[in-house]
Amino acid sequence: MNEGIEKESNEVSLIDLFAVLWRRKIMIIVITVLAMIGVVVFSIVSIVLPPEISPLPNRYTPRALMLIDDSSSPGGAAIGGGLAAFAGLGGMRTGATYSDLAVFLFGTHSLLDSVVDEFNLIERFEIEDSPRASSREALRRLLRASFDERSGVLTVTFTDIDPVFARDVVNFTVGYLENRFDSLGLDRNRIEQENLEVNLANVFRDILLLEEESRRLEQSLTAAAFMGGPLPAITADINRIAMELGAMRQVYTQLRVQNEMLKITMASETPMFQILELAEVPDRRSGPSRGLICIIVSMAAGFFAVFLAFALNAISNIRNDPEAMAKLRGEKA
Repeated sequence: MNEGIEKESNEVSLIDLFAVLWRRKIMIIVITVLAMIGVVVFSIVSIVLPPEISPLPNRYTPRALMLIDDSSSPGGAAIGGGLAAFAGLGGMRTGATYSDLAVFLFGTHSLLDSVVDEFNLIERFEIEDSPRASSREALRRLLRASFDERSGVLTVTFTDIDPVFARDVVNFTVGYLENRFDSLGLDRNRIEQENLEVNLANVFRDILLLEEESRRLEQSLTAAAFMGGPLPAITADINRIAMELGAMRQVYTQLRVQNEMLKITMASETPMFQILELAEVPDRRSGPSRGLICIIVSMAAGFFAVFLAFALNAISNIRNDPEAMAKLRGEKA
């Protein structure tokens, strides 16, 4: 018997709830439809207006791809003392890899300030309070870096309403990161090759100077022989120059061999940092999703209308209940 009463009570409660919604159906429909129309009009206006004044402008997110070879850096010891010290100062773990360093650099003040100053972001974002700190925070929200461990690819993105500006920021950041890696001396083969090229140029210049001095001494020897000058002194200088010239030519040959061997080594290995793809001007927006916004707003309006219907029904019931009204007025029963 109790089960029957409880079942009947539940049925009555559901009927009462449905009755409330049915009585307020016009209000619910009107609120939902008005919200749908409003959000659709808002979306259309946001598309028509220029992005600088649009309340919901299109945003574009170009990307650049870089390949980072972590095979030569399984840990801090393999990377070298320079990176290990850098990692320790920056709060990175001691077993940091090249990819860890690349991602870490994106949060450094040096990179953020370089981008801010290069593109005058303080003025572009109209920042007045704490311009340096605020510009860094704004840039951190827009400039992103993610590393895929399976492919070894680092992706750099930047989001803005101007696709050309966004592309320029991404490519500048990639160039800064490449130069930063070079300045840290992480790519040893490239640094060694640059040093060899400099040494080769210096040795070749010295060889040319010695050859020029040797020709001058030979001319002096010929003139001294014709005029009866000091031949032994000139001959000694010629022999000395010949010895120095021979030694310099041997050094030049050894440097050339080292340089060619290093080129072969570099050609057979994957570069530690390689730009796979620079950012291009995107022709498709990355956001916002106006369709999703319309759906969310419409559903929210529908839920609000249902809640309002129950709230109005509760208020109506209270007004029709003398005892409840008496309690609200503070009157004693």
